[in-house]
Amino acid sequence: MIDLIGDVHGHADELEELLRKLGYSKNDKVYSHPNRKVLFVGDYIDRGPKIRETLEIVKQMVDRGSAIALLGNHEYNALAFHFNNPKGGHLRKHSIKNILQHYETLKQFQNKQKEYEAYIAWFKTLPLFYETDTFRAVHACWDYKSIACLKKHLLNNRLTGDLIYQAVKEGTELYDAIGIVLKGKEIELPNGKFFLDKDHNKRTEMRIKWWENPSKMTYKKISLHPTDHLPKTPIDVSLLKNNDFYKENDKAVFFGHYWLKGKPSLYNDNICCLDYSVANKGFLAAYSFDNESVLDEGKFTYVKTIV
Repeated sequence: MIDLIGDVHGHADELEELLRKLGYSKNDKVYSHPNRKVLFVGDYIDRGPKIRETLEIVKQMVDRGSAIALLGNHEYNALAFHFNNPKGGHLRKHSIKNILQHYETLKQFQNKQKEYEAYIAWFKTLPLFYETDTFRAVHACWDYKSIACLKKHLLNNRLTGDLIYQAVKEGTELYDAIGIVLKGKEIELPNGKFFLDKDHNKRTEMRIKWWENPSKMTYKKISLHPTDHLPKTPIDVSLLKNNDFYKENDKAVFFGHYWLKGKPSLYNDNICCLDYSVANKGFLAAYSFDNESVLDEGKFTYVKTIV
């Protein structure tokens, strides 16, 4: 009996509204439910107007035992952005693009350095994935090979200790695995095509439906986001670093990350994305899971972004 909640991105008001809608109430200033628990799939910071308040709600629920919180790519990026590189600079370059991604978070923690650093330390304690006998949860992609790699390298599925310094080394097994699990799978667009993402950055690679067999898909069908100019030709599987895909008869998997549009819906009976763009006038979504073997769209609960 668990309620899985998608990317909050600093929208604390919507989070509180969603929790109340799910039947949670405050007990000693912390949200809890008499017989249910929340699982947050990551991305609590950046973009939204109440990042500190969001972190306070989530962390207090985790500390009290009424929630589980996974690491999202934005928290991972914040870790790398914060820690110094022994060779100079930071583990994540302080480029204009990266600064802008973290701008809202940094601004809202102005003159609160110790509080910010406490949350940075907390991020390192968050697991990158979660699994029970009946379901799995991850921020962006449950890739079998990548999860196996993380189980081998991480400590209790977490970036504790100095693992962050190993994780950012490009070209390593750990670097590639974290990239897939926290950011999903991508494939290069054919014939020099590109598109602009939500932040107007030029992209030559597109995010794909990692649960589909790529050898049976076209560029248009495997894209996670509808794009008019994508060709209807079979994709070049050789361009994928990892051709593995999630089995349709495997246990239910929940994730966020993808900024989907419209009202929450299922991709397959065992595939559930929970990110419906609360930071872009969309919805903050939850799925109430009760160990069912086939997911049900009627078990979504969601609230509209408060403008």
